[in-house]
Amino acid sequence: MELSKKTTILFSPRLHARLSALADQKNLSLGELVRDACEKQYGLHPKEPRLTAVRELAALSLPPADFQTMKAEAVLKTEEMLP
Repeated sequence: MELSKKTTILFSPRLHARLSALADQKNLSLGELVRDACEKQYGLHPKEPRLTAVRELAALSLPPADFQTMKAEAVLKTEEMLP
C-alpha cells in the first residue's frame, strides 16, 4: 500500500497509551493500527479480495441445504458455547 497522505490526529495521553500498547501487542505501528481500524469501521477494504473470495465460494457448487438444516448448522447450541 502506498502511503502518500499525512494526517495529524490528537489523542488524549490515556488513549494514546492504550492504543500504543494495543499496537505493541499486535506487533503493529500505531499508524497501522489506526489505518486498520478505519478500514474496518468504515468498510474501506479493497473490493478485489472480497470478490475473489465470493468467486471461489461460488465455484464450489455446493448443494444448498434446506432452511432448517442451515439454521441448525449456523446457530451454536448452548453446550457448544460453554468452555
